[in-house]
Amino acid sequence: MAYLLTGGNLGNREENLQKACALIEERCGKIQSSSSIYETEAWGMRDQPAFFNQALALQTSLLPAELMRELLAIESEMGRTRTVKMGPRTIDIDILLIGDQVIHTDLLTLPHPAMASRRFVLLPLSEIAPALVHPVLHKTISVLLAECTDPLDVQKKSPAAN
Repeated sequence: MAYLLTGGNLGNREENLQKACALIEERCGKIQSSSSIYETEAWGMRDQPAFFNQALALQTSLLPAELMRELLAIESEMGRTRTVKMGPRTIDIDILLIGDQVIHTDLLTLPHPAMASRRFVLLPLSEIAPALVHPVLHKTISVLLAECTDPLDVQKKSPAAN
C-alpha cells in the first residue's frame, strides 16, 4: 500500500483535490481510503493562501519510481509549476510511505523525510492509517502525531469520502 498526501492552495482547492484523486485512480491504482480534507495555513513560506490537504491509501502495482513519475506528470497536467520552493501551487502530490520501503534516490526519498514533523501530514494520515508504523522511526502514525510539535493549525473542512 502506498500512502500519499495531496494538497494545494490555488484555484478551487477542493475541486483540485478531487481531480487529482480521479487522475491517480485512472493512472496509478485503486484508492482504498481517503481522509477528510483539512485546511492548514502555509508551512514554510507563510505569505500565501491556506492549503487544503488530504491523505490517500493507494493500492498500486507501479514500482515506487514509476508511481513518482506518474504523480509528477499529474501535477504538471494540473498546472503545477515549480518556480518558488514551498510556494503556492494548484496541486502537490507527495508519496509519504510505500509499505516499509526505505528509498533514497534523486527522484524519491521514502519515507517522506519531513512527514513526522508536519501536523498537516500526520493528522489526515492518522485518520486513515493510525496504526501504520513509520519504517525508520518505528512509531505509529498516531504516536508521531501525539509527539508532533508543529504549531500550525490544521482544521477539518469536510468528512472523508470513504
